[in-house]
Amino acid sequence: MDKKSEYQKAREQKYKTDSKDRLSKIMRKKIQTTMIGALSSIEENFGFLWDGDTDQHKACKEIYEKIRSEILDKGNNQARNIDAELSHYDVEWLKYSITMPVITKNKEQQ
Repeated sequence: MDKKSEYQKAREQKYKTDSKDRLSKIMRKKIQTTMIGALSSIEENFGFLWDGDTDQHKACKEIYEKIRSEILDKGNNQARNIDAELSHYDVEWLKYSITMPVITKNKEQQ
C-alpha cells in the first residue's frame, strides 16, 4: 500500500469513529432530555402532593424521591448501553449539504 491510500484509510476510519462518537453524544443527550422532561411533568402535575410540612406531604416527597432516583438510574443505564450497542455498527455521518445553483449573468441581462 502506498502512503496516500494508507493516509486516506486512516482518515476514513477516524471519520467513522468521530461519527459514532457524535451519534452517541446526541443519543445520550436525547435520553437525558427525556428523563428530565418526564420528571418535570411529574413535578408540575403532582408537586402539590409534597408541598407542605405534614407527615402525609413528607411521605409523598419520599415516594417521589424514590421514583425520581429509579427513573434517573434506569435512564442513565440505558445511556451507558448506547456505546455497547453502537459498537456493533459502522456509523458514518452524512453531513448536511446544500447545492447552490450558480447563475452567470451576461452583460445583456444587467
